[in-house]
Amino acid sequence: MDGVGKQAGLSDEGATDLGQDRPHSARMYDYYLGGNTNYAVDREAAEAVIQRFPAIVTAARINRAFMHRAVRFLAAERGIRQFLDIGSGIPTAPNLHEVVQAVDARSKVAYVDTDPIVLAYADSLLTSSAEGETSYLEASVTNPEAVIDAVKEDGCLSFNEPVAVTLHALLHFVPDEQDAYGVVDRLLDALPPGSYLSLSHCTGDFAPESWQAIVDLYTQRGTPAQVRSHAEVLRFFDRLDLVDPGLVVAHRWRPAPASGPSLATDADASLYAGVAAKN
Repeated sequence: MDGVGKQAGLSDEGATDLGQDRPHSARMYDYYLGGNTNYAVDREAAEAVIQRFPAIVTAARINRAFMHRAVRFLAAERGIRQFLDIGSGIPTAPNLHEVVQAVDARSKVAYVDTDPIVLAYADSLLTSSAEGETSYLEASVTNPEAVIDAVKEDGCLSFNEPVAVTLHALLHFVPDEQDAYGVVDRLLDALPPGSYLSLSHCTGDFAPESWQAIVDLYTQRGTPAQVRSHAEVLRFFDRLDLVDPGLVVAHRWRPAPASGPSLATDADASLYAGVAAKN
């Protein structure tokens, strides 16, 4: 998408009707990516973040590029054909199902989110290949049992076969008081052997003062946030076998030509990423 204005049909006047009268992390992320599906309140909050940490725009693009590489790797090299994308956010082409169905048209993807704006644009997440399947489910990562129940009821994915769960740029919005580690553990409990976890997570390791200001800004505007250190992010993979190169800054995870910003520093990214198997 091009530019940072409003998308046709998404007016600021309609914000309250959808309960979107305060900034939302998914729409702020859309703004960082240059998208149009955001309100004035989101743009104001996003610009406040950009003032404190201009590289947030680069970090968002690095995260998106990591997602593309990670799921393509899982589909092409590990043979995964089922993907559970939690915190899917506002559709931004190419979406996850488009990446994995380009590898194998039979791939199935279940998207999960709670933002009504994401629901309003869910049609963009449901353009599956004829051989595959996509589904959109409304549930919160903070209630993993509800996520798993919704997937089972929907029937798009089967937990009798390996599933890749993707938690991209999500868990920094699940602070410790919401039991982020327990959330991941309970999701993993539902997966059969041969499944995978793909995860990316913002960190303050490289620019602690800037990231504390960002956390405070999100929290003050109604979205609790918590960045974590390398050791703290690594803990999410305790039960799993990390794929090489392990947990690294996101643009260093299996980089590919023309895959995201090429001249970014670790501080620009400020995002750890990894993929791991459940055996």
